[in-house]
Amino acid sequence: MFWVSRKRFAYSGLLRAKVKNPSCASRYNADMNLSAILLHGLGRTPLSMARLAWQLRAASIDARCFGYSAIFERFAPCRARLQARIEALASPYVLIGHSLGTVLIRSVLPELATPPLAYFFLTPPTVACQLAKRFAPFRPYRWLTGEMGQLLADTAFMAALPIPSMPVTVYVGTRGWRGRFSPFADEPNDGILSVTETVFPETLPNIRRVEIHSAHTFIMNHKDAVRDMIAGIKEAGNRNVA
Repeated sequence: MFWVSRKRFAYSGLLRAKVKNPSCASRYNADMNLSAILLHGLGRTPLSMARLAWQLRAASIDARCFGYSAIFERFAPCRARLQARIEALASPYVLIGHSLGTVLIRSVLPELATPPLAYFFLTPPTVACQLAKRFAPFRPYRWLTGEMGQLLADTAFMAALPIPSMPVTVYVGTRGWRGRFSPFADEPNDGILSVTETVFPETLPNIRRVEIHSAHTFIMNHKDAVRDMIAGIKEAGNRNVA
């Protein structure tokens, strides 16, 4: 279903999900001139967002996955690459991020000449993460997550990230283990982040929260999240046309 060029991922970090059904492709060409850039999370690849990208393209949205490597890439050059990728778009667009991908999106906001129509954040860390702070001192964690993994544990860095001014939908997972032996005790969580770690520090009218009964790793494929996201993207496109 998906054709992935390793060379293309390594040098451009861009994966296009191809629609197998030609009727879906024709609807995309006819219906909406709207793009979406998808950013995966820490330790993942664009393949983790490929199913979502396919579903968006089937719904007439030009979905593209931006790839990066936390192990081999530093944060600033990755942010610059993301900015260049966004500014190369010729059509109105939305930004979709999962976990660390939302941090990259927020970091690039002040540099964008044209803001997105909307943001869709899947389990976004909005504060220094409890688990990241716990594992940050350990060498294996530093090897596997690089500079970006350390930034997730940096309280000052996370607090300084810009908060989007355009409409934001935040999808919060609640399927994590709770109880006596859970690192989150009885607090709702997705297995990686507690619900409170995904809350923006200010209550803003442009931010909408949706709870999804899903674990952190797979929330981008949950049918309720996908359905809501497609509706939100099309609503943003319609507002832009109006």
